Amino acid sequence: MSEQTDHEQNRLAQAHRQLDTLRSRAKQLEAQLQSAGRNNQRMADLLETTRNEISQLRNALQADGQAPFTFGTVLGYRPEHPQAEGREIQATTVAGVDILQAGRKLRVSLSPLISPEQLQAGDEVLLNENFTIVAILGAERTGELARVKEVLPDARLVIISRGEDERVVTLTAAASAAAQRDGLHSARVGDAVMVDLRTGTATEIVPLSEVEDVVLEESPDVSYADIGGLSEQIEAIRDAVELPFLHADLYKEHGLRAPKGILLYGPPGCGKTMIAKAVASSLAETRRASAAADDAGPGTGPDAGPGAGASRGAFFLNIKGPELLNKYVGETERHIRVIFARARERASAGQPVVVFFDEMEALFRTRGSGVSSDVETTIVPQLLAEIDGVESLENVIVIGASNREDMIDPAILRPGRLDVKIRVQRPGRAGAAEILGIHLGGAVPLHAELLAAHEDRGAAVDALVDALVDRLFPATPQARLRLIHADGTQTAFQAADFMSGAVLSNIVDRAKKAAIKDFLRSESDPAQKGLTREHLFAAAEEELRDQEDLVNTADPQAWSRVVGASTAPVVRIERPSEADPAAAPSGPPDPAVGSPAVGSPAVGSPGSGAANEVRG
Repeated sequence: MSEQTDHEQNRLAQAHRQLDTLRSRAKQLEAQLQSAGRNNQRMADLLETTRNEISQLRNALQADGQAPFTFGTVLGYRPEHPQAEGREIQATTVAGVDILQAGRKLRVSLSPLISPEQLQAGDEVLLNENFTIVAILGAERTGELARVKEVLPDARLVIISRGEDERVVTLTAAASAAAQRDGLHSARVGDAVMVDLRTGTATEIVPLSEVEDVVLEESPDVSYADIGGLSEQIEAIRDAVELPFLHADLYKEHGLRAPKGILLYGPPGCGKTMIAKAVASSLAETRRASAAADDAGPGTGPDAGPGAGASRGAFFLNIKGPELLNKYVGETERHIRVIFARARERASAGQPVVVFFDEMEALFRTRGSGVSSDVETTIVPQLLAEIDGVESLENVIVIGASNREDMIDPAILRPGRLDVKIRVQRPGRAGAAEILGIHLGGAVPLHAELLAAHEDRGAAVDALVDALVDRLFPATPQARLRLIHADGTQTAFQAADFMSGAVLSNIVDRAKKAAIKDFLRSESDPAQKGLTREHLFAAAEEELRDQEDLVNTADPQAWSRVVGASTAPVVRIERPSEADPAAAPSGPPDPAVGSPAVGSPAVGSPGSGAANEVRG
C-alpha cells in the first residue's frame, strides 16, 4: 500500500514539474510575442517615415519641373572619377554635365530621373532654376551648313564655314549613327554638315555632297552597241582605256602605264559623251564578269575584298563644267580638288572611275586668252596638278570632250596628261545607216503597207534606212550653204555636213511624232498606224531647215569652227537659192561626210538676190 502511495506522489510531483515548465514556456512565448509586437510597431513607424520622405522627395522633384526653364546645349557628360591630387577638389569629382548656356560654359547636375546614356554632345536640354537638367530635347534640326575640308582622327573634322573660316569640330556619335541608319556614308571630304559653332560640334551629315553640286554621279547603262557609226573610234578608246585596266599585269610586264587621259574632239552631237559613258559601263560589266569568275575559283568568298560583288562596278563622274566656275577666287580650284578626291576614294575601293569633262574648252582655255577675266591662269594649273597626281592611282581615267580643241590650253593636251586624242567625225553613209538602224530597230511600229511590201520587219527597216540615207547623201549633192573665206574661195556645205548622231536621232523622233499624229487624225484606224518613208523624209527636211536657221544666230567664223566645217577664216555664210546654178557643187563629195570643197571664187555679191547672207 505504501509503495502505491509513493508511486502516485512521484507522478504528482512530476506533473507539477511539467506544469511549471509549461508555465515558464508560456511566459517566454508571451515575452517573444510582446517583443515581436514592439518590432512590428517600429517597422510600421519606419515605413511611415520612409513614405513621408518619398513623398517629400517626389514633391521636391515636381518642384524642379515647374516653369520657367532655361535652355542649354550639351558639350559632354563627365562621369564620377577619382580625385586628381593637386588638380581638383573633391567636389569636382562627382558626375556632371558640361553645357553651354547663354554664352557661358557650365558644369551642372543631372536629374536622377534622366539617364546619362541618353545625353549626346550637341543636344538641347532644359534647366530648372537650380541649373539641374530636367529634360533632353535632342539636337536642333536647323543650323549652319559647312563643308568638310579634311577628316581627322577621333571623329574630328576640319570644316570651311562662312567667310572661308576653317575650324575643327567634333562629329557627334548621333550624327554618324543617323547617317548609317539612313544608308549614308560617314563624313568625307566635300560633304555638307550641319554645325553648331558655339559648341564645336557637327550634329548632322546633310545628304548633299559638294561633288553632287557640280557632277553627276552615276553608273551608266550605255553600251558600245548603242553607238553607231563610230567603230574605229570605239576600238581606239577601248585599246586606250580597257586594256590597261583589264590586263594590268601584261602592261606592267611590258613596262607600259595606263594613259592618264583621253581627249574626244569633233563636231557636236557625234557621240563623244555616249562614248565616255560606254567606257564606264563596259569597264563595270567586264569587272563584274571578272569578279564572278574569281569568286567561282578557290580562295574567294564573302571576304574576298573590296573588289568583290557590286563594288566592282564602274563609276562615272560627269562634270557640269559651268557650275564649277565661281566668282570667288580659289573656289573653282577647290571644286576640282574635291572632284579628284572623290575619284581617288572611289578608285581605292576597287571601282574603275571615269572623270568626264564635257565642253572642256569652257573651263580650261589657253592661259592668257581671256578677255574679261583670267581665271584660266589658276584653273588650268590646278587640273594639271590633279592629272599628274592621278599617275599613282589605279582605276582612274580622265576623259575630256570638246568642239573647240584649239581653245584648250596646250599644257593639258601634251603627252603625259591627255595622252590619247581621238577625233569623232560626222557619220558618212555607212555610219548614218548604222545609227538609223539602231533608232528604227526594236518595236517601232511600221506602216502595214511597208511591212506588206517586204518579206519581214528587218527588210522593211533596211528599206527605210536605205531610202533615208539616199535622201541625206544624194549622188549629186546640193549645197545648202556656202562658206565664203577671206581669200575669196568658198566651201559648199551640204546636207551631209549637218549630219550627226543627234541629228539622225532627232529626225527619227520627228518622224515618230508625225506618225502618231497621222494615226490620231485617222480616228485610230489600225491600217494607218506606223512609220512610213514619207514621215522620215518630211522629218529630215524639217530638221535640216532648223539646222540652217541656227546659223543666223552665230558668228560665221566661230560657227564654222564649232561644227568642224572649215579651219580657214570665214567672213560670211551664204544661203543659195534653189534656182542658183552655183548651188550645185563642182567637186567630188568627201567620202567621210559627202561634202566637196569648192575652190572657185564666191558667186553672188553681198546684197544680190542670188544669196541670203550671214556676215561675220
